[in-house]
Amino acid sequence: MSTPTTDDPFALAASAADVIAERTGVERHDIGLVLGSGWGGAAELIGQTVAELDATDVPGFAKPAVAGHVGTIRSVRTETGRHVLVLGARTHYYEGRGVRAVAHGVRTAAAAGASTMILTNGCGGLRPEVGPGSPVLIADHLNLTGASPLEGATFVDLTDLYSPRIRDLAREVDPELTEGVYAQFPGPHYETPAEVRMARVLGADLVGMSTALEAIAARHAGMEVFGISLVTNLGAGISDEPLSHAEVLQAGQDAGPRISALLAGIVRRL
Repeated sequence: MSTPTTDDPFALAASAADVIAERTGVERHDIGLVLGSGWGGAAELIGQTVAELDATDVPGFAKPAVAGHVGTIRSVRTETGRHVLVLGARTHYYEGRGVRAVAHGVRTAAAAGASTMILTNGCGGLRPEVGPGSPVLIADHLNLTGASPLEGATFVDLTDLYSPRIRDLAREVDPELTEGVYAQFPGPHYETPAEVRMARVLGADLVGMSTALEAIAARHAGMEVFGISLVTNLGAGISDEPLSHAEVLQAGQDAGPRISALLAGIVRRL
């Protein structure tokens, strides 16, 4: 399917939402969910899949450029009758497609009716006591990309961007969950040890290459935002081990059953 030519990212998102409604038969979705590295199995536990689309058949979406990400958009109905739009086709800032493309999934979920946005990712951990395989609630972020999904004189309050209410619900599912500050770097290279030390000085507990820009776009769209990271490796200089994407994928695979059940439990409480 060809993507409509438009200079309006919100019109493109509305077009994508129309296609999703038509192809899935679901007029309105309640929750948007972006599945990052390691989180792919969660969709199976959230509820019944009503329909699954190839992302490239929906305006504005492209095939994932990263191993470990699925290229589908799925409509899932929970046991309480709510509909979740599961986006497996995340665009990262480092792909060079522009910030509008990064925010497109979130804006499509909003146009599809979602009032809640759940953002997941695999990330590097900066606290040695929170090792690979640990899920961490995102309490706040540092946007170190030098970019914003907002254009022009668009001023949005980011106080309590990551919903305290949903973080409390998450701790009902797992009282041992810790939380931290996520720093988004532009990527695609991993951070240097000096950059990791800088991030720690600035207050970061987690480093990665997604989520912050999407969260800003979600807040602008009026959505309640929940973010959760899976620590897949320790940041450069914290561990003696070299960093690799294979390590990220393996950590996600190993933690998959636990974090998928955790996320499903959170969604059921929304």
